[in-house]
Amino acid sequence: MELVLIPGFWLDGDSWGPVTADLRAAGHDVHPLTLPGMSSGADRSAVTLRDQVDAVIAVVDSLAEQAVLVGHSGGGAIAWAVADARPDSIARVVFVDSGPLGDGNVINDELPVVDGEVPLPEWDVFEPEDLVDMDDAIRAHFRSIAIPEPVHVTSDKQVLSDPRRYEVPATVICCEMPSELMRQWIAGGHPFVAELASVRDYELVDLPTGHWPQFTKPAELAVAIRAAVER
Repeated sequence: MELVLIPGFWLDGDSWGPVTADLRAAGHDVHPLTLPGMSSGADRSAVTLRDQVDAVIAVVDSLAEQAVLVGHSGGGAIAWAVADARPDSIARVVFVDSGPLGDGNVINDELPVVDGEVPLPEWDVFEPEDLVDMDDAIRAHFRSIAIPEPVHVTSDKQVLSDPRRYEVPATVICCEMPSELMRQWIAGGHPFVAELASVRDYELVDLPTGHWPQFTKPAELAVAIRAAVER
């Protein structure tokens, strides 16, 4: 299976390292992406959310068969926009501690902007649930590889237009927020999960840890992704 790994904020394709290795060992063709503006030293001042979406679409278009998109955090919003643009080319979207972002919404426009971009903020900006299992060594590693996020990516509105995206199967790997809470929100019509609730075939899978399971539980994350792909 062709697996396209889309990192979340502040991360490039190498951040998937152990997960990529595990998935390749299982026989999958794995494409861990470094999105526009996310290379060290890149000019990211004008990079938009659509630029990053279009970069992933180009990868999907280059593949000979359907792809599984794996999107972590803000990368989940990008994966969903690609599913909207190419619903017939996507076998499944796997959301890693994220979910489908609806039309007109933004990923996160509340992060601190510094010199026209969004660097990895101090840890006290995050909720305690984000930082579960993030010991000092993992935090230091993350900060050492973190790349500032293009400000437009954090605040541009999601643009979706094809209702066929709801026919693309989805797996949500729930880390900081347990699946039971998400089910309660879906049942109660919470706007946070409105787009997910419209997906015809979705599943919720628990992987209890913080917001960055590729760092805190990479082996377990790879197992969860492989299970989703096999379904």
